[in-house]
Amino acid sequence: MSIPNYSGLEPLRIFKGANFVNIGERTNVTGSAAFRKLIKEGNYDEAVNVARQQVENGAQVIDVNMDEGLIDGVQAMTKLLNLIAAEPDIARVPVMVDSSKFSVIEAGLKCLQGKGIANSISLKEGEEEFLRQAKIIRRLGAAAVVMCFDEKGQADNYERRIAIAQRVYDLLTTVAGFPPHDIIIDPNILTVATGMSEHDRYAIDYIEAVRWIKQNLPGALVSGGVSNVSFSFRGNEPVREAIHTAFLYHAIQAGMDMGIVNAGQIGVYDDIPKDLLEHVEDVLLARRPDATERMVTFAEQFKGAPSAEVVAAQAAWREGTVEDRLKHALVHGVTEYIEADTEEARSKYSEPVLVIEGPLMAGMNVVGDLFGSGKMFLPQVVKSARVMKRAVAYLEPFLEEKKKQNAASPPGPLSQGEGDPTPSRGGGPPGTRQGAKKVLLATVKGDVHDIGKNIVGVILACNGWQVIDLGVMVQSATILKTARELKVDIIGLSGLITPSLDEMVHVAKEMEREGFETPLLIGGATTSRVHTAVRIAPHYSKPVVHVIDASRSVPVVSNLLSDNERVRFEAEIKAEYAKVRTQYEGSQREKEYLPLPEVRAKKFKIDWTEEPPVAPKSTGVFSYRNYPLKDLVPYIDWRPFFMAWELAGKYPAILTDAVVGTEATRLHNDALKMLDRMVKEQWIQAHGVAGIWPANAVNDDDIALYANADRTAVLGTCQTMRQQSKKAPGVPYIALADFIAPKGTPDFLGGFAVTAGHGVDERVKRFEAAHDDYSAILVKALADRLAEAFAEKLHEIVREELWGYETAPFTNEQLIREEYQGIRPAPGYPACPDHTTKPELFRLLDATAHTGITLTESLAMYPTAAVSGWYFAHPRSKYFGVGRVGRDQVQDLAQRKGMDQQEMERWLGSNLGYEP
Repeated sequence: MSIPNYSGLEPLRIFKGANFVNIGERTNVTGSAAFRKLIKEGNYDEAVNVARQQVENGAQVIDVNMDEGLIDGVQAMTKLLNLIAAEPDIARVPVMVDSSKFSVIEAGLKCLQGKGIANSISLKEGEEEFLRQAKIIRRLGAAAVVMCFDEKGQADNYERRIAIAQRVYDLLTTVAGFPPHDIIIDPNILTVATGMSEHDRYAIDYIEAVRWIKQNLPGALVSGGVSNVSFSFRGNEPVREAIHTAFLYHAIQAGMDMGIVNAGQIGVYDDIPKDLLEHVEDVLLARRPDATERMVTFAEQFKGAPSAEVVAAQAAWREGTVEDRLKHALVHGVTEYIEADTEEARSKYSEPVLVIEGPLMAGMNVVGDLFGSGKMFLPQVVKSARVMKRAVAYLEPFLEEKKKQNAASPPGPLSQGEGDPTPSRGGGPPGTRQGAKKVLLATVKGDVHDIGKNIVGVILACNGWQVIDLGVMVQSATILKTARELKVDIIGLSGLITPSLDEMVHVAKEMEREGFETPLLIGGATTSRVHTAVRIAPHYSKPVVHVIDASRSVPVVSNLLSDNERVRFEAEIKAEYAKVRTQYEGSQREKEYLPLPEVRAKKFKIDWTEEPPVAPKSTGVFSYRNYPLKDLVPYIDWRPFFMAWELAGKYPAILTDAVVGTEATRLHNDALKMLDRMVKEQWIQAHGVAGIWPANAVNDDDIALYANADRTAVLGTCQTMRQQSKKAPGVPYIALADFIAPKGTPDFLGGFAVTAGHGVDERVKRFEAAHDDYSAILVKALADRLAEAFAEKLHEIVREELWGYETAPFTNEQLIREEYQGIRPAPGYPACPDHTTKPELFRLLDATAHTGITLTESLAMYPTAAVSGWYFAHPRSKYFGVGRVGRDQVQDLAQRKGMDQQEMERWLGSNLGYEP
């Protein structure tokens, strides 16, 4: 067997018994924020120095990666590698050209002087593309790292790892002409100790796969990204170091040849404390079922300090003054000692309210400053609020006793004035300093979504304002009555569904009619700056401000309540929104909408003879009561979960993001722990229903559903909307009805409704009673994710079993990318913007009986963790946006539905291409 040789200016020989090859990871924009900053700023001289430091620190290969959205990967890779080639002290080692884009790999390999390594290729896009890339790498004289991915996705167990390894080895040696020693297999080092049992064997399965590869694939080498294994403990460097060291000890014994590692995170195996090593190896080797739980608990003592100084550093903050300890607990979200420290402060201060207005508010001011400066993230702030609430809850009996003793004393910080009708709910720390400004928040009538509003409440309360949260589905009269009685300083309205926009307009009109002067904030997923400026602000003469997310709420409220800044800020907003209205009016004048008959003539056309409809195996309505939650967990899409917490990034890359990675990992770990309890203890129930009915397109844009196979009895009608904004010649104007065959050709339409929300409200009440907003918001966000996962799972059941037109399984990543055949548009979304189709869908499914989901007067679903929509099965069906439409279509739709035109316009407000 020939010895694997890679080279820069000097050869690197890898042979049996050779030392482990350390691949330097700091010249990687995805793993090093400092290196990414240098590349973005064009500071290539310093970037070259980073590469030099890697070599000086012992890297035998340097991994170079330029994968970042705002970096031209080909240009950046070419430039850096050409500069490195002119530096002999760096160029002496081989380069691993690392990218998810093959064009970048190819460009990088062309710059290398010696024999480099391409990282990586895989079977993800099939054998043809895999072999094409492999042959190019071979032609350019490089070795290849091959990831254990195939068309089904990532290999995450032992059997899948070895099967893919065998397959790629055979293809590369027999078809692509690779010598075995130029094949470097990466069997996927995945994160352990996540709290999910299916991840327990990730490390041991990798190690055993390494052993199998070395025994069965002669000459092939094995590599991996070592830091992946410890992501669950990001921010706990002593524990991560121990995990990396122990993992490498076992993996190298099994035959691992090389790895991308940070040498600073590798220690000496024999130097790991025995108790820590026991816990680490229990996790890595899956030696006991409770290994993760024990490790998480044990690891807490090591957080934030080098292992040699753990005990002293952990104890240091407990040695400070009570004020310092309270501040530390608030900033770091530590609840363990909060009652003892609060009692000590109460004994020190003459009045219990002074503990709140003094050290507790001082700590929350630090939290607010850190959040405002971007040094603290939303999940951390919510944890801080939990600490504050528990401290104030402890003080409450003493505050009440003081009130009894002295009737003239200021009211306790939890109250909003004697006899106030509406207590603060879910709005963050109730301990607000005396005389604090008041912000009233409410989700408007007909809408039940409140996660975002609750987060805003926590953020505002953390900054010292008193938050009065009226909850969901709040009538405008209640909002204004409470605002007057409590003399609030700001009113904030929230809503998720489109009809909420009209309700916000109504509230603004009522505020003007009643002579309010209170600033009005507008927020929620459906809202926008343009809609606020165009539709809401003209109806209220006082400040109306759109708040795009929770982090923006603080500066907006600060400016509106500042004696020095309010006049300037209000003038700026007024001028800005006037400009927005002018621009909007101009854009509307420029837009052209074709007449409805013309766009119908230019519909999306399918040759139903060449591409016939897909006949289902079964028709009717199918109920899925108490669906197992554990079967939904693998279908969770985590990206919207992080977005709800204002942590932006693609999952799982967000867990290693240089800016938010640490907090994203903490949040994810918390979520996984709670998710595990939700499943095991059955906190919530999931119910679903699906239906498939004979159907045909009728009257251009409608879909008739039939009660029987001979299509003589009409069961119901789904009215769809058609694109009307002028397009380029030859481009069709689409309606969902175009994806259903006309009469004469048998076709079918499906529908569904699912929820994972039953039981959520009860659990939220428990958390709020325990002053734990963080867990209350977390359980709501997870229920939302499980509902979406149920929609994904049920669609899979429909495609594979009920309709039966698709049998190939998809990975979760493929499902998220919607690579399957067919679509499931939801009422209120771009392809189906008309919410009023929802009652018909629910009637057809008898959805309330099967799932317990009800519709509010604004057609929001309750429980809020719910999803509903239609199933279209034809392979040509696709998602699209209807966009704005003309008056003639709205008139036609109202007539088809038997509704008044003005009512139809109210439901379609954001889709109107004209002023009603």
